[in-house]
Amino acid sequence: MKKIYFCILAVSTLLFTSCEKDLDQYPHTETTSESVYTTADNYKAVLGKLYTSFTTTGQEKGGGNSDLSSNNGQDYMRCYFNLQEVGTDEVASTWLEGDKVIDLTYLSWDANDPWVSDMYYRIYYTIAMTNEFLRNATDDKIAGFTEEEQANIVHYRAEARFIRALTYYHALDLFRNIPFVTEDDPVGAYAPPRYTSSQIFAYIESELKDIEDDLLSRTELEYGRAPKAAAWTLLAKLYLNAEVYIGEDHYTDCITYCNKVIADGYSLEGDFQKLFNADNHLRTNEIIFPLPVDAESTVSWGATTYLICGEVSNTSDYQDPAAYGVTSGWGMFRVRGELPALFDETDGRNLFFTEGQTQYLDEVDNQSYGYFMSKWTNLTDGGEVASNTVDGGVDTDFPLFRLADVYLMLAESVIRGGSGSSSAVALDLLNELRARAYGDNYETDGKLAASDLTLNFILDERARELAWECTRRTDLIRFGKFTTDSYIWQWKGGVKDGKAVDSKFNYYPIPTSDLTANPNLYNEEY
Repeated sequence: MKKIYFCILAVSTLLFTSCEKDLDQYPHTETTSESVYTTADNYKAVLGKLYTSFTTTGQEKGGGNSDLSSNNGQDYMRCYFNLQEVGTDEVASTWLEGDKVIDLTYLSWDANDPWVSDMYYRIYYTIAMTNEFLRNATDDKIAGFTEEEQANIVHYRAEARFIRALTYYHALDLFRNIPFVTEDDPVGAYAPPRYTSSQIFAYIESELKDIEDDLLSRTELEYGRAPKAAAWTLLAKLYLNAEVYIGEDHYTDCITYCNKVIADGYSLEGDFQKLFNADNHLRTNEIIFPLPVDAESTVSWGATTYLICGEVSNTSDYQDPAAYGVTSGWGMFRVRGELPALFDETDGRNLFFTEGQTQYLDEVDNQSYGYFMSKWTNLTDGGEVASNTVDGGVDTDFPLFRLADVYLMLAESVIRGGSGSSSAVALDLLNELRARAYGDNYETDGKLAASDLTLNFILDERARELAWECTRRTDLIRFGKFTTDSYIWQWKGGVKDGKAVDSKFNYYPIPTSDLTANPNLYNEEY
C-alpha cells in the first residue's frame, strides 16, 4: 500500500476553532499556540496540517471532529471540483437536489448558494492557518532553535506562503474582489479590507517570486511538499489568466515560468492512466504538486474518493465497481455529451464508460443519460484494489499541477503572442502529449502540423488532456465561452439545448453571511 512520505500530525488542531456567525466564521486563535510552537517537529506537524487542509475536513477518520462548521461539511477539494466543473460540459450531476448543485449545474447561483459559501470559508480557513503559522515562524520566534532547525523552518515558512498564495489564487479566480488578511493583521474580531483583483494579483505575484529562493528543489523534498517548480507553475497559471483578472497581457511571463518548469528535469509519464491510479505517487516525473490522499492517514470522502466513487454508477447493470477499485459506486455524476464529442476513437484519453448509456442528456439527473468518466481509479499499477472504499476512501492522489498542463500553457501563450519560445517548440511539446495519447496510432491519427495550432484547438486539447482536473471553468472563461453563446452545451443555463447566461456568472459572489459580517465587502453584480 502507498504511504504518505510527509508524515502529518494533528498537533495544530489545538489552534483553531470556528462557529457560524459574524466574523467568527474566520477561525480564530487560542492561547494554546504558545504550547504548540515549542519544537521544530511541531512546526513541521502544523505545516502538514496546512497541506492536508485541501483534502480533509477534521481530525478523525473521514472528517470527524471537524475543523470548520459549514453547510455541507465537505473538504476544500470537493468544493473546488464542484465550482470548477459542475457548471461546465465536463459534469452532469445526478443528485441535483440532494447534493444542492442545481444552481451550480445551471449557472444560476446567488450569494446564498451553500457550495459557494463552503468554498469561500474553506479558502479563508486555510489562509487563517497559514497566517497563524507565519506569526510563529518569524526569525525572532525561531531564534532559540539550532541552526539546522532554523534553516528547516525557513523552508517550511516558504511552503506556508506558497499554500497561502495558492488559496488566494483560487479566491481570485473564483471570486475576484475579496477580503485580504495576512499574519500582520490582528487576530479575532477584525474586518479585513476588500482588495481588488489587481491588488490580489500583484500580491500573489510578489509572494511567489519572493519565496523562490527559500523553496527547496524537487529532489530535496519528501513527497507531497511544494518544490520551487510548484511556485513557477502557479505563476504561469496566474499570468496565463492575467487578461481575465486584471485586463493585461502577461503571456511572455507565462512562457518564462513554463520554461523554468520544463528545464527543471520533469518528463511525461509514458502511461497516461497511471497518472490517475492509486500508485500515482510514483509519477513524480510528471506530477509537480499533488494533494495526497491516503486510505489510512488522510482519509477523505471528498477529493479523489468523490471523483472515483462518483464516476461509477449505483444503478447500472453493466458497470462493475471493482474495475475502478471501489466497493460500490455512488453514481454522483456523468459528463455532458459535448465532452466525449471532442475525442477521436483512437485517443487513449477517450476514457468513458458508454455501455447502456446515451451520449446526450434528455435529463440531467437520470443516470441513464450521459457517459460515465473512467479516467480515475483506485487500482495499483498491478491492477489490484488499493483500499476498501467503504472503510477508508481511495488511495489515489490528486495531481493539482502536472507537466502536461505546463506544455499546454506554453503553447497557448505562444499562439496568443507571447515571446520566449516559438511555434516550433510549442508544436513539439503538443506532439509529445499526442504521441502518448495515440500510441501506435500517433502518426496516422494524432500527429499535429503547424496549421493545427489554433486557440480553438488548444481549448479542446486542454479538455482532452485535463478533464476533471479542475481547469475547465477557468479555461472556458479565458476563451470567452463560459457564459456567452459562442459555445453552448446541453443544459447550460437550465434548458436542454443550452443558452447564454449573464456575464456575472464568470465569477462567484461573496456569500451573504460575510457581507453581513464585514462592512468592507460588497458584490458588484449580484
